[in-house]
Amino acid sequence: MVRCPESESAGGCEPIFAITRRSFFCSRFVHCPLNNRAYYGGMTPLDAPRNTRETSTNRPIISVRGLTKIFGRGDAKVHALRGVDLDIEEGQLTAIMGPSGSGKSTLMHCVVGLEKASSGTIELAGQRVDELDEKALTALRRDHVGFIFQSFNLVPTLNARENIELPATIAGNKVDGAAFTKVVNSLGIEDRLDHRPSELSGGQQQRVACARAMVSAPAVVLADEPTGNLDSVATGQVLEFLRTSVDTDGQTVVMVKHDSDSAAIADRVIFIGDGQIVGELIDPTKEEILDQLKVGD
Repeated sequence: MVRCPESESAGGCEPIFAITRRSFFCSRFVHCPLNNRAYYGGMTPLDAPRNTRETSTNRPIISVRGLTKIFGRGDAKVHALRGVDLDIEEGQLTAIMGPSGSGKSTLMHCVVGLEKASSGTIELAGQRVDELDEKALTALRRDHVGFIFQSFNLVPTLNARENIELPATIAGNKVDGAAFTKVVNSLGIEDRLDHRPSELSGGQQQRVACARAMVSAPAVVLADEPTGNLDSVATGQVLEFLRTSVDTDGQTVVMVKHDSDSAAIADRVIFIGDGQIVGELIDPTKEEILDQLKVGD
């Protein structure tokens, strides 16, 4: 059993699953009867105030105006995005939610230049994405954006260390040793660095993917359903890491999610429907998110 740091005996702590809005339904949560607070792994009180207001600069790292995206022509034309205006602040965790086909993934793809917008302006890390050519877009994504995918996207012939270092290797750069050690230790994968993806569990593979995205301290990390293929324990580990990277390091994270449990760790939740922003919540609870989703149905 995990010990609470304020308890003198392991028997003083009881396993719990979800007593605060920050719970991830992971068996590593404990409850201490001495102070009536929840801890993850016996270390951090989950109901303690987060420092996102300190790390946030209130400057938009992403700014989108009048963004549209149309697929197809004539009778087959589909309006995936319809005049979206959106600012994403630095140093916050923003979740984007909506039903399948609502445009949330298309929005993120346009923001980083993986899809070319039909109209509108996009600014990312001080650069106008909609004005860049393919070479400049590749450099922008390489230098300023970290990606975490649902399917991990690890190279099967490389071990964990090589996968983490791969973006820097391709760019001809060297990963900072201190930053590498900090990230892999915080994710608990320091003893798995010599293993290939086939030798890792799903949760371990996704933590390697998180390390790959974070090790260069990018301007923004885009996480597209990062826990979609994970069990509850692995989900808790990945979400805790994303939340901590924001609170401790001031990292900016934008996360596309379907489920309210995961989205409830965000500072801000944006709701998209039919290619438009239809709602927004600040510091939401799971219940508030569910209520907003019902309104959109």
